[in-house]
Amino acid sequence: MKIGIVGTGAMGAVYAGLLADAGNEVWAIDRWQAHIDAIAARGLRVTGASGDRVVTGIGTGTAPSAAGPCDLWVVATKAQDVDDVLAEIAPLARDGDVVMPFQNGLGAGERAARRIDPAQIVIGIAEGFGSSIPEPGSVHHNGMRMIRIGDMVGGISDRVRAIEACWRDAGFNVTTFGDIDRMVWEKFVCNVAFSAPTAAFDMTIGEVHANPETWGVAVGCMLEAYGIGRERGVEFSFDDPVDYVSTFASTIPDASPSMRLDHLAKRRSEIDVINGQVVELGAEMGIATPYNEALCAVLRSRESRFPD
Repeated sequence: MKIGIVGTGAMGAVYAGLLADAGNEVWAIDRWQAHIDAIAARGLRVTGASGDRVVTGIGTGTAPSAAGPCDLWVVATKAQDVDDVLAEIAPLARDGDVVMPFQNGLGAGERAARRIDPAQIVIGIAEGFGSSIPEPGSVHHNGMRMIRIGDMVGGISDRVRAIEACWRDAGFNVTTFGDIDRMVWEKFVCNVAFSAPTAAFDMTIGEVHANPETWGVAVGCMLEAYGIGRERGVEFSFDDPVDYVSTFASTIPDASPSMRLDHLAKRRSEIDVINGQVVELGAEMGIATPYNEALCAVLRSRESRFPD
């Protein structure tokens, strides 16, 4: 399979390395020139949960046009960059090609559908990875819990089964879902529990989990999201959301969500599509969200002082 990975940061680089090592033709597309140059010159070093390897033969470029048409486009950018990326992919997409957005928060499929036929969109969700880029041309990941995938239009198609097999052959634990709302929301409650709290308290997931005070804040954020999901008719696969996110935390205690990494680097984060989305939905539905409101205020205040 020819696969274009657009956004080869902490998560996208893991996808690129493992999918290429499994024999797929993979293109790493990113605007970070030093990272792309290092991959082209020396290969991509992947360390962590799947072992330590250097993967060579990955195509590189700073725009999707460098790769040309691909069977599968994996969009692993931040949510705010999706529209621009899809505008570049759309002219290259052939009938039958698949676009697979991998973003935190809610609305990834809807953002992609502004540019791509929903029938060509497969939603991807990474759970329990906690990756980072130690230096250009290198990626480290703390866990390999699960990749969730599902057709945006619902059901489980032969196309999704083929993508599932491709990722599983590359060493990922993959589960397909016919219920997209459930798939997205089960990851979303984990995002909400740990994204803003780890950034606000400058702690890893394990540190937030181990401290009774910070864990109480994380649980408060999560329960607000869980309650909204239930009100919207999401059929969660679990009855105890606290146990669910606690188990999630125990699998990647050393990980730092992208929101914390963004704040450490003085970059604007995806607060609007994660904890901020809880606040927005709560306001629309008349549901109080004080935990998420407070952390959003703290983090947005910090971000207002970051360099542009």
